[in-house]
Amino acid sequence: MFLLNGESRHCVDVSDRGFQYGDGLFETIAVCNGRPLFLQRHLNRLLTGCRRLLIPPPDLSLLESEARQLSAGADRAVLKLIVTRGIGGRGYRQPDQIVPTRLFSLHPSPNYPDSYQTDGIVARFCEWRLAINPGLAGIKHMNRLEQVLARAEWRDESVQEGLMFDSNDCIVEGTMSNLFFAKAGILHTPLLVNCGIEGILRQIVIEFAIRYGLGLAENHFNKQDVLEADEVFVTNSVIGVWPVKQLENQCFDVGRITRDIQQWYAGACEEEANL
Repeated sequence: MFLLNGESRHCVDVSDRGFQYGDGLFETIAVCNGRPLFLQRHLNRLLTGCRRLLIPPPDLSLLESEARQLSAGADRAVLKLIVTRGIGGRGYRQPDQIVPTRLFSLHPSPNYPDSYQTDGIVARFCEWRLAINPGLAGIKHMNRLEQVLARAEWRDESVQEGLMFDSNDCIVEGTMSNLFFAKAGILHTPLLVNCGIEGILRQIVIEFAIRYGLGLAENHFNKQDVLEADEVFVTNSVIGVWPVKQLENQCFDVGRITRDIQQWYAGACEEEANL
C-alpha cells in the first residue's frame, strides 16, 4: 500500500531528487494494533532532518493524518515515510521553488524468530567504515551506501547484525541498529556527533536509563570496550531490543539491564498501541 503526496499511487517521477541524488530523509515506523508507534517522535526527527538539509518541512498534521490513514486496520506492520526535495532538473543546484515529495508505504512486519529477543543474536564487526560528517550526524538521510556495503560483507545466516566503526576506529552503531553495552552496572552507548543515526528507540532507552536511575555514559568507544562488556544489545524501531549473545568469538549473558529495558519498552509499546 502506498500514498504518494496523499494519493493512492506509487509511480515516482524519475526527475525526483530523492531518486537522482538521495536528496531526502526517511522514517521507518513500527505499526501495532493499527497505530504507528511513537509517531510524534519519528515526525519530530524528520522535521529536524528537513531543517538540517534545508528542505521545506511538510505540514506535521498532514503527515500524521496520512500515517494514521495508511496504518489503520494493520495488526502488525512497518510504515515507511520518505520525504525528498521533490522534482528538479539535472545538477546539484536546488530548484528555485522546492515542492517536497512525500511517500508513505506499508509493509508486512518481518517475521524474526522469538529467540532473537529471548536468547540473543550473533553479531560481527564490519570492515566498512562510516565517514565522519558532523553536519549529517544523527539524521536519517536517504544515502545509506555505507550500510549497504557493510551489510554485503557477510551472507552467513547465523549472523544477524554487523557493528560499524568510523574512520577513527570508534564504534558507532550496527548496520540497522543502535548499540548499547553495560559494564559494572553502567549503560554505555556511542556518542553520535560525527556520524550515525540517532534512533528513536535509542532516545527512549536513554530516557529509561535516566528515569530508572541507571548510570549512563555517552562517549567514544573502541572495539575492546565492547568486547569487555558484561551485556550488549542493539535496538531499532522494528526489531525492538535484541540482546547480543556472541560478538565475534566473545560470548555474553543476557543480563538484568537488558531484560529490564526490554520489559520497559514492551510496556511503552503497549501504551502506544492502546493494548
